[in-house]
Amino acid sequence: MPAALTTPAAPNTAGPADPSASAALVESAGAAGQAPARSPWWRFGLLVALLGACAGSLLLWSPTDLLSGGLADRMPGYWFAPLFALVYAVGTLAFVPRPALNAVAGLLLGIQQGVLLAVLGTTLGAALAFGLGRGLGREALKPYLRGKVLGALDQRFTDQGFRSVLILRLLPGLPFQAGNYGAAFSGVRFLPFLLATAIGVVPTTAVYVVAAASAGRPGSAAFLVSAGVIALLVVGSLVGLWRAAAARRRARTS
Repeated sequence: MPAALTTPAAPNTAGPADPSASAALVESAGAAGQAPARSPWWRFGLLVALLGACAGSLLLWSPTDLLSGGLADRMPGYWFAPLFALVYAVGTLAFVPRPALNAVAGLLLGIQQGVLLAVLGTTLGAALAFGLGRGLGREALKPYLRGKVLGALDQRFTDQGFRSVLILRLLPGLPFQAGNYGAAFSGVRFLPFLLATAIGVVPTTAVYVVAAASAGRPGSAAFLVSAGVIALLVVGSLVGLWRAAAARRRARTS
């Protein structure tokens, strides 16, 4: 019997599939159903705007005036302590100097209650600043923490968070909010940051509260000792600034 006639198959002219082209098609198809990723810089811009609003709000109100302007008389006793701590914390977010807030605490509350509520307000303000900095700023600034110096600092705060923050709080002259946001932008965890802050701010807080509480007795031992410690803190801050400026001059000339 004659062999069955068969139609030859058409030659494949497309050639082998390009893996990279296939991958690009898959990625583009997946991206078509997703919203474009937002840049982390919009969150950083929101952080700057919030901090600017907090600082600008001081044109409309003053935490020190509110705390010392009869707040205790207008509020029930059980509300006064948490409200004082909250106003203190918001004051630190608005960049009100902590010595001024501590002085109000000493004048209004005395030594024991003043130190307790000032430390509580400081810790609460640090927690709020840390949350804002970590949530809105770290992602944008993380690529800049890979240099030699900043990378080493970031690694130190990540590995030795409690110790690093404690030293940071005990250093004289370092701005409180700079420490808050510097730690938030690093890899330190929240709980070590909070515990180290609550412990580390006690000495400087107590000094200013005691000085203000005993200001009516300028010859008392409490006032003289606290005033002497404040003078040492000021001198230490000036020496630190001078050494930092000298180090920058040496770095420029080298």
